[in-house]
Amino acid sequence: MRKLLLPVLLGLLAAGWLLYRDLQKVRFEEAADERGGYTWVDRNGNNLPDLGDPAEFVATEDGSGKYRRMTAREVLGSIDWTWASTWWIVLAVIFTAFRDLGYIYRIRTLTDKHLGWRQGFDTIMLWEFASSLTPSVVGGSGIAMFIVSREGIPLGRSTAVVLVTALMDELFYVFTVPLVFLFVGMDSLFPPQLDNAFWGLPIKTIFWIGYAFILAMVASVFYAIFFRPRAFKYLLLQVFRLRFLRRWRPMVLKVGDDIVLASDELRGKRAGFWGRAFGATCFSWASRFLVVNCIAAAFFPVSDHLLLYARQLIMWVILLISPTPGSSGVAEVAFAGFFRDLFPVVGYIGAVAIVWRLLSYYLYLFMGVVILPRWLRRTSAG
Repeated sequence: MRKLLLPVLLGLLAAGWLLYRDLQKVRFEEAADERGGYTWVDRNGNNLPDLGDPAEFVATEDGSGKYRRMTAREVLGSIDWTWASTWWIVLAVIFTAFRDLGYIYRIRTLTDKHLGWRQGFDTIMLWEFASSLTPSVVGGSGIAMFIVSREGIPLGRSTAVVLVTALMDELFYVFTVPLVFLFVGMDSLFPPQLDNAFWGLPIKTIFWIGYAFILAMVASVFYAIFFRPRAFKYLLLQVFRLRFLRRWRPMVLKVGDDIVLASDELRGKRAGFWGRAFGATCFSWASRFLVVNCIAAAFFPVSDHLLLYARQLIMWVILLISPTPGSSGVAEVAFAGFFRDLFPVVGYIGAVAIVWRLLSYYLYLFMGVVILPRWLRRTSAG
């Protein structure tokens, strides 16, 4: 027990320190009375205030200014909490749980229920934990293959399962974006203040680059798994012909054989199997985006929930191609830029962003450090 508790405690301390550090970070919130003491200076030329960058804000001599200097902790402390606020936050937590429940059901479906509910829970929590520690453009899929294989599923089949989950995630996006354009329209989806805010490109250009990347990935994975698994196996073997990788080539040969077998099995599945798996995917992603709606409603009346929901789909492309772990840094700027005009209460955008990060990032850091040692012990014993 002592060997198990020590890494958990060390992990909790590390995650707690990261959370404490972020809560102590200085940020700048708009002052309703314009007596905040700071003015904004666009030092990077992106026409968007980076509320977390002190270099962009200059103190005024007379105490005037549209921005007030606060820590994230002070922002949360300034909120006038009500029973209605508590209810909406509880609802946000429930939708977070629904998101994970959908993922657990999907992984159990794709593995033909080889994973029990507990195994599915551990797998998803560790998958999210890995995603929080890796750049979004990389994701946690590589680690997820290892996680699933440690649950007793051959590595080749684990690879196929993880690739199919990625395929379904992107298919949800591919199908949903046209519906958003149809019901919301394109004009209100792209805030003009975000042009040139990321990598010097217009926000629409970044979106279409990201959308094209998603389409290419969907086509590649679909082709590799369902049409040419042997070509995928051949590609793997060619990569592992490199001298420094050659020692693992026999293992990769076995992985390639497993991928081919898994592909044959997946192609033989009935429509009900795919319907359940994709239905769980839609349930998870719908719940994921409703979290922000609930958090926003905890602080002020939301006039257009559909537009708030739709903009999250657009924002997700920015986070998808972010080079930072857990999209940190980029997430905060994107959040402020996409939702500033939808939040009627000045100064609360920081509070919404902080609570959102707590549920979408720090929750999985804490869950991961608690589950990982016990999971390693259980799978090693198995």
